[in-house]
Amino acid sequence: MRKNKLVSVLAAAGLAVATLGFTASTSHAAVFQVRLYVSADTNVENLYLKELIPAFEKAFPNYQVDLSSFDLHGKNDALTLAKIIAATKAKKDAGFDVIDAGFVQQLGLSGYLTIPTTMRVPNLVNVPASLIALSKGGVPYRASTVLLAYNSRVVAAPPKTLDELITWIKANPGRFTYNVPSGGGSGYAFAQTVIDKYLTATEINTLVTEINKPLQAKWKTGFDVLKSLNPYTYGKNGTYPSNNAATLSLIANGSIDMGTVWSDQFLSGLKAGTIPSYWKVAQISGPALTGGPAFFGIPKTSRNGVAAQRFVNWVLSPAAQNIIVGGSLNGYPVIPVTLLSEANQGKFAAGTDISTLRPGYLSSNSTDFKNQWALEVPGK
Repeated sequence: MRKNKLVSVLAAAGLAVATLGFTASTSHAAVFQVRLYVSADTNVENLYLKELIPAFEKAFPNYQVDLSSFDLHGKNDALTLAKIIAATKAKKDAGFDVIDAGFVQQLGLSGYLTIPTTMRVPNLVNVPASLIALSKGGVPYRASTVLLAYNSRVVAAPPKTLDELITWIKANPGRFTYNVPSGGGSGYAFAQTVIDKYLTATEINTLVTEINKPLQAKWKTGFDVLKSLNPYTYGKNGTYPSNNAATLSLIANGSIDMGTVWSDQFLSGLKAGTIPSYWKVAQISGPALTGGPAFFGIPKTSRNGVAAQRFVNWVLSPAAQNIIVGGSLNGYPVIPVTLLSEANQGKFAAGTDISTLRPGYLSSNSTDFKNQWALEVPGK
């Protein structure tokens, strides 16, 4: 657990502060708290602690945001999800006001979220309707995608399809890897992409949008393909990097010539100089590697629901989206690129639309997938 201990700054005397649904009285010092739960990698934690939270509190000095809980790689997601569900059923405060985690959609499907409206969160009007529908009652606030990173000094023409990638892996033993799916999304994306090659579009959409355990039986063919790659991936013995950062380390030290990476982490590494400049990224097709939005969720029994919606609305503003795109994270916006600064607009191709990114499975299916991968794939 890591906590962001922040000193509350009181509103200056005589300054009327507009809030969602009410106005803070100038006759007393009102401070509104937002308790934030984040399940992600350290780059997202840094986004909040070093950039988003300070900027929000500067813009709204009578609010404080407490990153009360940070769960690295979502290792405690199942426990947190159960805690929130139990509290909501008992009509008690769940302990968090805003949740940024992979299980937000599942909470929404179960009816445990406050569904924001454009009256409370007016910046929702700039978010694609398809992403809002995908959130199941949550709020999309940023996006990223997994890409194929390659050493351009070794690989002149990277694979364009999944079939070509698998052919390259077998032709270049030990020079490709992906991390354990439970340890990070870049490895998970590769594994799910292989599995999805053997499913229909309808079956994939079902696993993305609803809990469906019977359909998971169709993962077997893809898992067999993944296991067949054990002798050809880095190490050649069915062992895999533990997380996203471990894959990036293998890229940085030249141990591999190709691997799957998050777009934002790769760009950050290039900017910081930890990834050599001759490394490039590409997307494949047939199917593409997964990506898509991250979601906020506001628990239905949150005691600070109005303040939570103020924070969520601000994160959807051009000011905050510019931080997500142009700051340390190098993420994708969920609002039109044309609403960003000119410098940040230049980072995207004309017509960029994150609603077209291929999403991962719903969290319950994703958890089962990670567990099955661990049983079916590693080892000789």
